[in-house]
Amino acid sequence: MIAGYPWFTDWGRDTMIALPGLTLASGRPALARELLLTFAEHLKDGLIPNRFPDADETPEYNTVDATLWMAVALYDTWLATRDESLIRTLAPVLLDIREHHERGTRHGIGVDEDGLLRAGEAGVQLTWMDAKVDDWVVTPRRGKPVEIQALWYNFLMIGAEVMRLTGGEWASWEKQARRTTWAFEATFWDEARGYLADVILPDGSPDWSFRPNQVFALSLPYPLVAPERARRILAGVRRRLLTPRGLRSLDPADPAFHAVYGGDRRERDGAYHQGTVWGWLHGPYMDALLRYEGPVGRAEVRSLLDGWVDHLDEGCLGQLAEIFDAERPFHPRGCPAQAWTVAEVLRLARVIAAKD
Repeated sequence: MIAGYPWFTDWGRDTMIALPGLTLASGRPALARELLLTFAEHLKDGLIPNRFPDADETPEYNTVDATLWMAVALYDTWLATRDESLIRTLAPVLLDIREHHERGTRHGIGVDEDGLLRAGEAGVQLTWMDAKVDDWVVTPRRGKPVEIQALWYNFLMIGAEVMRLTGGEWASWEKQARRTTWAFEATFWDEARGYLADVILPDGSPDWSFRPNQVFALSLPYPLVAPERARRILAGVRRRLLTPRGLRSLDPADPAFHAVYGGDRRERDGAYHQGTVWGWLHGPYMDALLRYEGPVGRAEVRSLLDGWVDHLDEGCLGQLAEIFDAERPFHPRGCPAQAWTVAEVLRLARVIAAKD
């Protein structure tokens, strides 16, 4: 699965995020199985590769989230196929992943005493906000990023279900998941602000930058946020980040906000996750709308999906772009055909069609 045309190749994070939309929603479950098994074969130190380089080069494992996204992709594949042989094959892989994360693995990735997952070291970008120019990591997000906690919690809950289905020990998985929920609630939520911190930094202080990453605590199969708080978060995201082409990567009121993705490489990468709109983030936002906002949410989802139709003729015909400027006219930028943008819009189109 190619992350983006014409520049990107086969990346672990992009593959696992795009897998449900590009394989399951398009009626190709055998491809989903093949992708999951292929990446599992390359598991090392509890991590799947972030990127497969060219021939004769070593795969790169500089990612904290790709492996956790694999568990979500496996869960979605199980729900769509009930493929018992697949989960029996991958159950030991999930156990290996858990053991490595609890012991600690590469790049400072490991479970902290409070049950939350920490990650990061100098000069390395581990989350999907991974822009780097020479030695400058634009959004390092070292510590405990909010979406990583949501993914870790989902990994544990999915692992518990897989162990239960395959006859393995599952109680400790749920116990660890409960520890994560308790620490998350105590650490990330601020009642006055009404939203979640983006990162808990290594010194324990919260980074209150208003970013879209908190949406994953609402959208993943096992949410980490109570409904009342989820609706407050959605209201803030709608007001500050939502555009017809996805979610802004940073609140426009933030001093670090960039409205336009352009210039030389340093300028472009400096804007990449500092305001630039990402189309694929419409997916988790729409998932949260359907979960928490009932008929009103479904109506908004239909409207957002309808809004993508014109873009099919705007850039690469029949495709959806990677990123967009953060202000009107939301000019498309980056890859003109991006796997996870296409996948998430297609996936939600299938979801809403099933509800109609």
